[in-house]
Amino acid sequence: MSFDQVVNGDSDFKKLVKYDFSRLVEGVLIGLIVLSASISNPGLEMVGMTDGNDFIYRFHAAEGSPRAPLLLLHGTGGNEDDLVSLGRTLAPGAALLSPRGKVLEGSMPRFFRRLAEGVLDQADVVYRAHELADFILAAQSRYGLEKPVAVGFSNGANIAVAILLLRPEVLRGAILLRAMVPLDDPPPANLAGVPVLLVSGDVDPILPLENAKRLAAMLDKRGATVIHEVLHASHGLTQSDITLATDWLLRFAPLEN
Repeated sequence: MSFDQVVNGDSDFKKLVKYDFSRLVEGVLIGLIVLSASISNPGLEMVGMTDGNDFIYRFHAAEGSPRAPLLLLHGTGGNEDDLVSLGRTLAPGAALLSPRGKVLEGSMPRFFRRLAEGVLDQADVVYRAHELADFILAAQSRYGLEKPVAVGFSNGANIAVAILLLRPEVLRGAILLRAMVPLDDPPPANLAGVPVLLVSGDVDPILPLENAKRLAAMLDKRGATVIHEVLHASHGLTQSDITLATDWLLRFAPLEN
């Protein structure tokens, strides 16, 4: 980049500086949140990475169960505790890994930024998917876990999709509750044999059913074994979601191997 471009305010350069500065501020905020959380709740866990990639999370070790570990990914405004009871219901005794999203929308944690309702910041989706995938690998090493099955709701389901598309080697499978297409032009990932349960609501005001159908086709095209269930439901979860997910886990992810 030339001196004139810098002085005259090259737009790409300004965007880059703004983006890098936001990462710096975010890192400071995450550090303060972790410190505050660890003081107020000593049981909270954190994985530290050499590049500063830290997540607040919950980990519950397996309790004599051969079930595959579950990666629990909350929706907008949730946290690391939101889906723990759901995980225990879906796979009693299985190990549970539940991180908190690092992006704040106001005061609400998310796993990546969005520009408006249903309009995702796709560059941030890519960045956050790799960041979370690295965290998962670090947690696997720390706790001696097999590859987990992701259980994601809404924003958490969308980041799980992004990991499947960008880092398919990280997840054993996924339960996607109210998910949408997170990337318009993802790479040609090989998802051969990866089981995926996608559950949508036919009256969901946030995620159009047509979008969910496109997602199912996108994953199927890449070789995933996709089951797409459509419930007469809105965006919130129902007992039918839990029943479908429980039965699917017994069928497609019953044992670690």
